[in-house]
Amino acid sequence: MDNTPKATTDLPSVQIIGRAGSATAYKIRDYLQRSDVPYEWIELANDQQARALAGVDSLQDPRLPVCIFSDGTRMECPTLRQITEKLGWFRTATLPEYDLAIYGAGPAGLSAAVYGASEGLKTVVIERWAIGGQAGTTSRIENYLGFPQGISGADLAERAREQACRFGAEFLLLREGVRGEFLPGKAIGYLTDGTKIIARATICATGVQYKRLNLPGEEKYFGAGLYYGAGVSEATLCEDDDVAVVGGGNSAGQAAMNFSRYAKAATMIVRDDSLKSTLSNYLLDRINTADNIKVLCNTEVTELHGDQILRSVTLTNNKTGEKQNLPIKGLFVCIGAVPHTDWATGAGILRDEAGYLVTGPDLFEDGRPPKSWPLDRRPYFLETNVPGMFAAGDVRHGSVKRCASAVGEGAMAVTFVHRHLSDS
Repeated sequence: MDNTPKATTDLPSVQIIGRAGSATAYKIRDYLQRSDVPYEWIELANDQQARALAGVDSLQDPRLPVCIFSDGTRMECPTLRQITEKLGWFRTATLPEYDLAIYGAGPAGLSAAVYGASEGLKTVVIERWAIGGQAGTTSRIENYLGFPQGISGADLAERAREQACRFGAEFLLLREGVRGEFLPGKAIGYLTDGTKIIARATICATGVQYKRLNLPGEEKYFGAGLYYGAGVSEATLCEDDDVAVVGGGNSAGQAAMNFSRYAKAATMIVRDDSLKSTLSNYLLDRINTADNIKVLCNTEVTELHGDQILRSVTLTNNKTGEKQNLPIKGLFVCIGAVPHTDWATGAGILRDEAGYLVTGPDLFEDGRPPKSWPLDRRPYFLETNVPGMFAAGDVRHGSVKRCASAVGEGAMAVTFVHRHLSDS
């Protein structure tokens, strides 16, 4: 049964009324965009508009942003959980025990959900934010097999979610695993809301998140001119403005191309000598021929400037030390990533020095499994040092950071889950 319904019309399901630079409004836009829910953003310019359009006293009214749903329901400064509940997506686990629990609903987790549920496993997926993971923030994936015209990350994720639901997989949104216990034959995951998930096998597909710039003011400007990821929900709001994208990988390149359709100019800020070693050729060719994309190599963001909203950044050439000020409407950070594995240490799961989960052959040293491995058999290829606990996608040590690779690993992990359950 499809337990996370999709909007079936292009008309707005939600009106969001708020002021520019509202971090709360940005989180709502980003969540709805990544969840493939149509919405309309109405930006208030003054107190008069706040009273007339939002029914609040002023632009600084704490009741902003106001969300109005298609049935007329009004919510003032709602949380994402309240919005999720209103959309009918916030569910509780229906079974006391599952065959397979999947943590993370990015490409790897969604793939595992499709193959696990379709092969008869009682499957539950736990997602801390929105369906699609990091891939869901991508405006267009053009090198994924079977989509010659490309597909947005949100659209691809929504299709996969719907497919998994048709096979009976359950989705628990806005939840996150905070602690795990591993007993013979089963694992117990404790979620942030107190829910306890018991499963015979587990797949960790929690992915990665973009690194921070670690600059003064970073927290202040988050959602108010500073964003992590491709900022798909913000592209149309930057019409005739200047924006900057930090990073030189495919995510940064796709973001720059997407912003070039709306913004007056998009500047890519790259700390390396060039884009050739980090960007796919098809993207490199497009960026080089785009009239309103500028690439600054050997350059880093060193200062953030603004009032309530980010207004400009200081750029520093990392070879010459030369500085320049760049006025911008938005700064979108698409740099290196860190894995979501803080919970693993307490659960006794081995990680590498960067925090990625170690699996299969990489667990062996001098031909021997780690001392914590309790079984006579060798760990399966995607299995961690805890039997029945698998890792797939970007969170895994040595994985190929590509959407198609993550999908493949999710499917492969289910094969090993079956073997594990047969062993048990």
